[in-house]
Amino acid sequence: MDAVRVALLREVLAGTEWLGATRHFAGTLRGSVVSHGGGLLLVGTPEYEPWHLAAHLVDEAAWSGTPELAPTLVRHDARPSDPAHLAVGLGRLAAARRGETLLVVAPGETAAPLLDRVCDARRAGATVLSLGPGEGELPAMAHEVLPVPDGSELDLDTVQHLVSAAAGEDVRPARRGPRRFRDRLSRLADLLTAPPPTRW
Repeated sequence: MDAVRVALLREVLAGTEWLGATRHFAGTLRGSVVSHGGGLLLVGTPEYEPWHLAAHLVDEAAWSGTPELAPTLVRHDARPSDPAHLAVGLGRLAAARRGETLLVVAPGETAAPLLDRVCDARRAGATVLSLGPGEGELPAMAHEVLPVPDGSELDLDTVQHLVSAAAGEDVRPARRGPRRFRDRLSRLADLLTAPPPTRW
């Protein structure tokens, strides 16, 4: 989903709780990784791997000038022969430390082995964020939860697009009062020189 489609989706969702919820969650994610200097770990379940979210966060990190948003994708079936960005296994969660952020994306109940590793990461001081079920053991141990229960108006993949786009947004407070010509010209130059949206 490219930036134009995300903008159209946001228009459709105007007036719903989804826009505020995804922006709040994305702000928490961005604030956590930026304030602690990075170290974003992204993990899914054995059946659901959030590689698409990982790719979007890498893009948003580059476009927003926020390298801390680029995640390390942690995989359940990673093998040493995999490319480096796909070869990080669950052992990485055991090495999670204070200052790191762990984002868990799960479409449903989370199995005990992953829950144990998430719990260990939290005990070690990592900030845990959960995207998926609103109830259960994983949301209970997370610092921040964005629930996407079964039967929601939006599916988990769509919510991930909204979160990744919002995480890369410039969140500096708007300048009060009329903007000067130079400010408007600078903003136009930024828009014209922005990289084209990625097609997935």
